Amino acid sequence: MNKLVWQRLIAVLILVIPGFIATWGFKTIRDVLFNYTADAGNEEIIARLDWPMLLLGIAAFFGGVAFVAGWVFYRDRKRNYVAPRFKAKPKKK
Repeated sequence: MNKLVWQRLIAVLILVIPGFIATWGFKTIRDVLFNYTADAGNEEIIARLDWPMLLLGIAAFFGGVAFVAGWVFYRDRKRNYVAPRFKAKPKKK
C-alpha cells in the first residue's frame, strides 16, 4: 500500500472516532431521558434524572459533532467552497 492510501485511512479513522463518540452521546441522552420517563410512570419509584450521565452524553454528542463540523469547515475553507464571509482574512502587516 502506498503512502496516499495510508493517509486516507488515517483521515477516515480520525473522523470515525468522533462520530462514534457523538453517537454514544446521543444514545446516552436518549437512554437517560427514557429511563426518567419510564420511572415517572411507576408510582413505587421516585423518578430521578441521572444528571452525570446526561451531562456526559450532552458533552460527548456536541463534542463529536463539533469536531466533525470543524474538520469539514476547515476542508471547505481550504478548497474555497465557503461563502465569502467565512473565507480567511488576509493578514495585515
